[in-house]
Amino acid sequence: MTTATAEHRSFEADVSRLLHMMVHSVYSDRDVFLRELISNAADACEKLRYEAIGKPELLGDAPKLAITIAADTEAGKLVIADNGIGMSRDEMIEALGTIARSGTRSFMERVAAAEGKEGAQLIGQFGVGFYSAFMVAGEVEVVSRRAGSDEAWAWSSNGKGEFTVAPVALDEAPARGTRVTLHLMDHAKTYAERWTLERIVREQSGHVPVPIALIEKPGAEPATLADGAALWTRPKSEISKAEYVDFYRSVAGQYDEPAAIIHFHAEGRHEYSALAFVPGARPFDLFDAERKGRIKLYVKRVFITDEAELMPRYLRFVRGIVDTADLPLNVSREMIQDSPLLGAIKKGVTNRVLSDLAKLSEQDVATFSLVWENFGAVIKEGLYEDFERRAQLLDLSRFRTTASGEGWRSLKEYVAALKENQTAIYYIAGDDAGRIANSPQLEGFRARGIEVLLLSDPVDSFWVSGMPEFEGKPFKSVTQGAADLGLVPLLDGATSPSAETSQEVQTLLLAMKDALAGQVADVRASDRLTDSAVCLVASDKGPDRQFERLLNAAGRLDSAARPILEVNPRHAVVTALAGVEDGALRSDVAHLLLDTARILDGERPTDANAFAERLNRLVTRSFGDS
Repeated sequence: MTTATAEHRSFEADVSRLLHMMVHSVYSDRDVFLRELISNAADACEKLRYEAIGKPELLGDAPKLAITIAADTEAGKLVIADNGIGMSRDEMIEALGTIARSGTRSFMERVAAAEGKEGAQLIGQFGVGFYSAFMVAGEVEVVSRRAGSDEAWAWSSNGKGEFTVAPVALDEAPARGTRVTLHLMDHAKTYAERWTLERIVREQSGHVPVPIALIEKPGAEPATLADGAALWTRPKSEISKAEYVDFYRSVAGQYDEPAAIIHFHAEGRHEYSALAFVPGARPFDLFDAERKGRIKLYVKRVFITDEAELMPRYLRFVRGIVDTADLPLNVSREMIQDSPLLGAIKKGVTNRVLSDLAKLSEQDVATFSLVWENFGAVIKEGLYEDFERRAQLLDLSRFRTTASGEGWRSLKEYVAALKENQTAIYYIAGDDAGRIANSPQLEGFRARGIEVLLLSDPVDSFWVSGMPEFEGKPFKSVTQGAADLGLVPLLDGATSPSAETSQEVQTLLLAMKDALAGQVADVRASDRLTDSAVCLVASDKGPDRQFERLLNAAGRLDSAARPILEVNPRHAVVTALAGVEDGALRSDVAHLLLDTARILDGERPTDANAFAERLNRLVTRSFGDS
């Protein structure tokens, strides 16, 4: 650098204060410095491309635009160079001498004023990004030569409040464009290592519209890191399945193949491109309470963040990118989700993902079944959280039922198979799929061939309790209230569970109610039991059995409501007990039957010692009788 005519200047802002704020508040990840410098380099190339429309001579003998990163581990240096538009002395002072002064913004104002020219794709909107270099560098040097100029200039600073600008001999400057040299601090020397640079470029800047090459050490041949073409900008017809899979694996960090690929470009009030993937395998952290979505936000092919809420939580398994030109690449990267535009993008992308999943469910049942197997429990969270799309999600949802075997059933299929006089969609909820499938409460429904939804996911009790209906049919729990099955005819050969209760059994039920006072709200004859002696159900009002347990476990109920004990009046144990006159024996058996019902419901006897004592007395008595 020529120093004879070097000019020392102070920044036009409180650089120390603003740099401290930026490093510690604006940017939470030091890696972003490379993204910022690459963004600036890409902008410079785009500016040249635009100006060369009217002045093709600016491209000279080097029409191919490129960005080069050169590392020197031993010297602790990192260089980011481009052959873009470059800067004059005045432009350098204006762009690099003032925090938040943007050459890009000024350039865009000129573009907006121009007419009849092709629009320039510019990334940056504010001039703060360059100063992120001081997070890793103790000194930064910039050498630049504007396209078509016979002068070159150098800028240097340690970020402490002053900078120096001086002319540079042309043989020490690039033929065109800008070269930024970072003298890395000791704690940042890893940024001169190949693997670090490759990782950052591919994760954050792999899709800028300019090719990026890496020279890993002085004298080494350049290696291509990015080809300057963003996959999502290409027509779908030109992209192979292998290219989609490779991109999915890079953006998702997984090694499976995607079950669904959703690629579209939205136009109109808001313009953006989206490329989303539904994984073929379940991520290990799918049910992590802190897990957020994994959709990466790009602005004009430059990575901004993967923490913007571009998907509702119930679609958090979807991986991919959204790229928009309508947002600025500015200092508020971490606060960019506050933009109303993101709300519109989130709505559009969510609707498209759900509609494509619906098409998949119709066109490829096997693949959709795999998707539902992996992610159905998460998608159903939307039935509870997303009122606006509840109908759409209900159509998409699939269920195990008493009639589906190992397969899945949609609600449309369920409603189409309703039995004569069936007026509700019946379900049973619990935390064990195998246990609820064998619940005694299902016996009367099976006797009539009535299909029942088997809901074993934790979210099921929440969404179904607030779901009013589907196609005019309300949802009704088989563990709540009276079954009201009398109007539905029995299957051929089925035994009626609702035969008239004898006077002896009616007397027994009254005695059992007295014996179990305080533990049950009622003891009544059941029209839903065919094989089991007893079962527990909830009252017509309030939550069903499973939802009550969940609320009670979460501390959201002061006390659990007393259940109703339903008794099968035709069961051998019940008819035999009805003929027993020993009050103590009746009481013991009544309590044992109640505890049996609790066990069948997945609970424990409320008093294990009393349960064991009653059982011992009953067994001893049976030995004595024999």
